Amino acid sequence: MKTVLLLILAAAVFFATGALGKEVKTMEGLRISSPAFANSGGIPAKYTCDGADESPPLSIEGVPAEAKALALIVDDPDAPVGTWVHWVVWNIPPETRMVGENALPPGAAQGKNDWGRNSYGGPCPPSGSHRYFFKLYALDTTLALDASTTKKELEKAMKGHVVAQAETVGVYRRR
Repeated sequence: MKTVLLLILAAAVFFATGALGKEVKTMEGLRISSPAFANSGGIPAKYTCDGADESPPLSIEGVPAEAKALALIVDDPDAPVGTWVHWVVWNIPPETRMVGENALPPGAAQGKNDWGRNSYGGPCPPSGSHRYFFKLYALDTTLALDASTTKKELEKAMKGHVVAQAETVGVYRRR
């Protein structure tokens, strides 16, 4: 019984502090959504390799007052080679409420996705239905990173600076 209680306590501490090392607010607050698709809903082909391969519009709400910048990671954990990174963005101004379709807010920077490009790369699953996680982070600092930055390097730079996080998920299956 003590072992079970210790495991439950350890899990609660992990989720309360977040994977990036600082207590993260997950209650009411930071939210990300898209007017192009519902959470857990289908991503329109326009935003995929079967369409224009443009980034979808994203709405941001509830940015904490202490946020100095936002970061965005879009990835696909269902890829056959492991999690595939579609978009890496940081230094989004905290006053941003909408990331426009196929646009980047002024001052934001993009790193390398798994295609080796410094841009959005839309869903393009080789088979089956895949989930695409749009993960938004509010940071207590801006980041001095260069264009070669990968998701892993961005996550390392964010460690200890995440004050809130949110996500929305889209699903896509090629026809």
